Amino acid sequence: MGLQEYQRKRHFRETPEPRGKVGPRKAKARNFVVQLHHARARHYDFRLEVAGVLRSWAVPKGPSFRPGEKRLAVEVEDHPVSYAGFEGTIPEGHYGAGHVAIFDEGTWTTDDDPADALERGSLEFTMKGSRLKGAWRLVRTGLRGSKPQWLLLKRNDEHAGDFEADDLLEGVLTGHVKQRVKKGNGASRNAGSKAGTSAMRQRLIDGAGALPGARKAKKLAFIAPMLTTASRIAPKGEEWLHEWKWDGYRLIAATHGGGETQLWSRNGLPWESRVPELAVALGKLGVTAVLDGELIAVNAKGYSDFNALQAALKSGQTSQLRLAVFDLMRLGESDLTGVDLHARKTVLRELLKGADPRLFYSDHVPGHGDEVFETARKSGMEGIISKRADSKYHSGRGDAWLKVKAQETREFVAVGYTQPKGSRQGIGAFLLAQVKAGELVYAGRVGSGLTDSMLRELPRKLQALETREPTVPLPPHTPLPPGKVHWLKPELVVEVIFRGWGKEGLLRQASFSRLREDRAVTPELEQPEPLPAITSPGRIVYPDIGVTKQQVYDYYLEVGDRVLSEIGGRLLSIVRCPDGIEGQRFFQKHVAHGFGKSVKRMGVREAGGEVKEYFHVDDLPGLMNLVQMNAIELHPWGSKAADLEHPDRMIFDLDPDPSITWKDIRIAAGDIRDHLAELGLPSYPRLSGGKGVHVVVPLAPQASWEQVRDFCESFANAMVQRKPTRYVATMSKAKREGRIFIDWLRNGRGSTSIAGWSLRARAGAPAAILLTWEELARIRKPDRYTIKDAAKHHVPESTLRLIRDAPRLPV
Repeated sequence: MGLQEYQRKRHFRETPEPRGKVGPRKAKARNFVVQLHHARARHYDFRLEVAGVLRSWAVPKGPSFRPGEKRLAVEVEDHPVSYAGFEGTIPEGHYGAGHVAIFDEGTWTTDDDPADALERGSLEFTMKGSRLKGAWRLVRTGLRGSKPQWLLLKRNDEHAGDFEADDLLEGVLTGHVKQRVKKGNGASRNAGSKAGTSAMRQRLIDGAGALPGARKAKKLAFIAPMLTTASRIAPKGEEWLHEWKWDGYRLIAATHGGGETQLWSRNGLPWESRVPELAVALGKLGVTAVLDGELIAVNAKGYSDFNALQAALKSGQTSQLRLAVFDLMRLGESDLTGVDLHARKTVLRELLKGADPRLFYSDHVPGHGDEVFETARKSGMEGIISKRADSKYHSGRGDAWLKVKAQETREFVAVGYTQPKGSRQGIGAFLLAQVKAGELVYAGRVGSGLTDSMLRELPRKLQALETREPTVPLPPHTPLPPGKVHWLKPELVVEVIFRGWGKEGLLRQASFSRLREDRAVTPELEQPEPLPAITSPGRIVYPDIGVTKQQVYDYYLEVGDRVLSEIGGRLLSIVRCPDGIEGQRFFQKHVAHGFGKSVKRMGVREAGGEVKEYFHVDDLPGLMNLVQMNAIELHPWGSKAADLEHPDRMIFDLDPDPSITWKDIRIAAGDIRDHLAELGLPSYPRLSGGKGVHVVVPLAPQASWEQVRDFCESFANAMVQRKPTRYVATMSKAKREGRIFIDWLRNGRGSTSIAGWSLRARAGAPAAILLTWEELARIRKPDRYTIKDAAKHHVPESTLRLIRDAPRLPV
């Protein structure tokens, strides 16, 4: 392959990676290196020296030492031999951005000609490293993919064992692996002394502080937990990590290094006195840290048992309770909330090795979401939690963590109960309410599922909550006279299993699951709509490249946060392609039948005076609802729905005549940028996914549509006067010949432009992307990004600052 592809992908003035060159061929012992790479999706880079270069594979799960266990190895571009010594951080915005550390290095040999063996698709070889030793095999699969896919296997010899690369990670994060290997303790699991343990702990703390995104921590305090969004399906792709959904109480733990520990419920209530043994176990970690986990009781089958947990807490017999720890937000003096999840979990795994058995690391599986969910369902688990490997820790609900449950459950507020009938003791049924727009709304009743022991205990518990006044109004169709109801203060949360909603908007086939004494009645109890299930997932949307509706759905799920930053709270027009991009398509700006509740409606008075119903989305369920409705392109207004008459962005769309080169378009974009800057209006470029570029100007939302439109028209005409042979400001095709049309017409009330990260309904599935001006200068074609790689690009920090500090229009 050579080094052309390697050098094409990198800008060596801006990245610390070596440029390198092809080295001499070696006949016998050749070098190898395996590097741990915290890129967008964390993986191991497996590199063998062959014919003067490092043949390279990305191994998502890392090598396994179990004989015959297959590990996927995706072949990537050759690297220079000098890359074997590279450790460091590749800057954001560059190919492979993230931290690289050497896991192992050494020499390797084979009885075959390595180039011929790799060409045939099967290489048997022996490794001589500090960690990777003995006989191994690489074999090419017949699986289709954008890059050749191989399998890496360990042969059965004295170096095989029941462990894998992740089990040997101590120290890799610090970047000092080579020094410790030379001292003979590179893969040691036991320090052998208190001082050794302390030194290992300090190396882990130092390494965590050096991770990309880590920053100086503030005062040790409660961190409100990151929450999930419900999804009916598990997301696809190796960039998603899937964990068991533990059935217990969420706890945030803070350890102070000297043995002192604080525990909080998800609502910030102190809990260390309720589980004192766990507080002691956490104190033994001997570090300052903030951790996130689930308090559980483990039954004889090894699964979490919520009833056993409640019984243990009620009796005070809590010594056998355990904390499933799945996240680490702080270590030492470093705040890790800005570090990728996979990197946080790697540090966490190391931190918990050798810890008190009451603490255990909640492991994950990268990719294979459907299989993990099915395993959880068959095992009787509640479901799974799917998390983006690159997600940062943000308090509150978002789309980076998804909850996929085997049964639909939801939490409601108990607002009353009915008298029991016949031989039943205690209560008849709970009356339930849900939180909607900050108000309690009656949701139905639940009586089935309550055990005899609970029916005996409930009256005593409920007596203190009784009130004379009705807590919520009952709908007219409910056959319950308010006087026959025992009303309760809205302080008790109940979890219910149910089969959906009836026509009257009440629960259908509801069954009591449990009391949630760890939950408070807060606005957080207002549940977002789950992500919609996809229909016709195998339908071909882009025939030229074979992309299906499922792949479009998965793409929007992956880039949802970025798309929502562009369209959230803005009225939309969409392009729908129910039969694929080569079939009939619809440009839609008004509400249609079939839109879910998460697609928000808004009446808007149009130019003719008639009020029409427009729509917008504010969250991931809303976006995915549009995608399920076959939306491909997303075109938002230039103003927010909450302040519709004051635009907060201007768009200049550079639409070139076919004779204009891409280089000329880039020059024109820079020209417009410079003249806008002279007026105190900074801007950023957006690839449209078509043939042109948008120059986007963030604004403070104060000027009217008429003022913005007049300014844009005057500016475009001024550009034409300056360079009449290059630009035109009218739509006339005849006048556009040999020129670039500065389309300023997108800045009128009701006009729209393509959103960043929106796909285009064009061959190749191109995507619109926000760039920096420096990035635009390196782009070689306007449809550079497609469904295959657009998700690798994130919103530039400089663009976020421009939007935050948007100036007023100078009118």
